Amino acid sequence: MAIRRIVKEGDPILRMKCRPVTEFGEKLNQLLDDMHETLEQANGVGLAAPQVGYCRRFFIMHLGDVKIEAINPEIKKTSGKQYVLEGCLSVPNKWGYVTRPNKCKFSAQNRKGEWYEMTLSGLGAQCVCHENAHLDGQLFIDVVEEFVDPEDLEEA
Repeated sequence: MAIRRIVKEGDPILRMKCRPVTEFGEKLNQLLDDMHETLEQANGVGLAAPQVGYCRRFFIMHLGDVKIEAINPEIKKTSGKQYVLEGCLSVPNKWGYVTRPNKCKFSAQNRKGEWYEMTLSGLGAQCVCHENAHLDGQLFIDVVEEFVDPEDLEEA
């Protein structure tokens, strides 16, 4: 496994609509493994393929001990609202409040290409929506309702 470079705001790949994954195999598995290691090292919650330079529709999430891989994800249903503080590994030192669904049902493929469905709430729903937006070229700063000074966060 290897640590991948996380693409930063300003790189055009972060604004591109990603293409579906059509090939499942060792190359994808290696990239997913590298993304897990990169996410752990960066101390993040989620990481989408364009954030490591690949314009493909997949992301990973680490929700505590639960690691999720979502390939070709499709959000099926959302409900409720939560006003939450967000940041992004591709937009360092920027934080802000966004409104995200409180519950999210999605389907996706695993690394073997098998479809599954999952429903998450709270942080999980927030993360699915944040990472899925990356696959359509959207960053959290596009939907921020109120930016927060990072120094104010350190004082809290």
